[in-house]
Amino acid sequence: MIPRPGPRNLITDVAGIRVGNASDSRLKSGVTAIVCDWPTVAGVQILGGAPGTRETDLLDPHNLVEHVHAITLSGGSAFGLDAASGVVAWLREHGIGFDVRGTPVPIVPGAILADLHNGGDKDWGRYGPYRELGFEAAATAALDFAIGSTGAGTGALTAGVKGGLGSASVVLPNGISIGALAAINPVGSVTVGQTRHFWAAPFEIGDEFGGLGLPSPLPADAQRVRLKYRDTEPARTHTTIAVVATDAVLTSAGAKRLAMSAHDGFARAIWPAHTPFDGDLVFALATGASGIVPMADQAIDFYAHSASTMARAIARGVFLATAEDGDIMPAWSSLHG
Repeated sequence: MIPRPGPRNLITDVAGIRVGNASDSRLKSGVTAIVCDWPTVAGVQILGGAPGTRETDLLDPHNLVEHVHAITLSGGSAFGLDAASGVVAWLREHGIGFDVRGTPVPIVPGAILADLHNGGDKDWGRYGPYRELGFEAAATAALDFAIGSTGAGTGALTAGVKGGLGSASVVLPNGISIGALAAINPVGSVTVGQTRHFWAAPFEIGDEFGGLGLPSPLPADAQRVRLKYRDTEPARTHTTIAVVATDAVLTSAGAKRLAMSAHDGFARAIWPAHTPFDGDLVFALATGASGIVPMADQAIDFYAHSASTMARAIARGVFLATAEDGDIMPAWSSLHG
């Protein structure tokens, strides 16, 4: 049986997950908050050489904390790390967090991508806007949310076209759901050579990102390493950050393995991925809502589809990006041929 997307084809098809976005069009940046309906098992895997993170060490399986209350993805480079503070503030106001002598303490790991040089106005004064954007994103978290040029993907760019925020989901034959969410801003390209075809095409379900398939024959420049800003400053404007979620029952070690496998979706959708100039990172969330523990004979399919769902999410984010005033790169929809 071929797996099918969930009803929304979003990460929120995984029970226990809601997502909210906040964007600033003048800034060309934004924040995405992934809010858990209950304390959720989490893991993380970082494979890029230039990460920007908050509270990722606590997710190592040998450390004390096994559950989180939310995840924050943000633009803004190091300034965007403030976004998680806004999410924490919203959660605390609503009494969400581990109780410490009457005070709720939310656990909110976060990661940022570098979108400072994308045509937006970054002259924000003494303090950046990301804490307030984080609060707004958490406050709007819901089952239905927009993808494309929004949230943490508002000002994202790839090699040649705009990036964005993408999401996808799949329901496996055994009833387990997997969802992925990615803010796509890599050094590399999500399309094959100079074509409109996505590297993730073999994993597309229906025509969720155009239905073009792979070009045939492959263009002569398919293997060319096409980079964003190759001749200027490649070290300061990149990174794809993502979340993979499932309703399966996993340990913290299993969540880390899930995050590791989802990185294969980066490699299937972006050429090249995991470079020294990317901060490529995947958080994993296991809500346990299905009550299903993946058996050994199901593990390969489970982890394989975490990768394919991530690849689809990446392509969808670029496919749905929209042109905005002041853009320095075109949206995918404006490409020809």
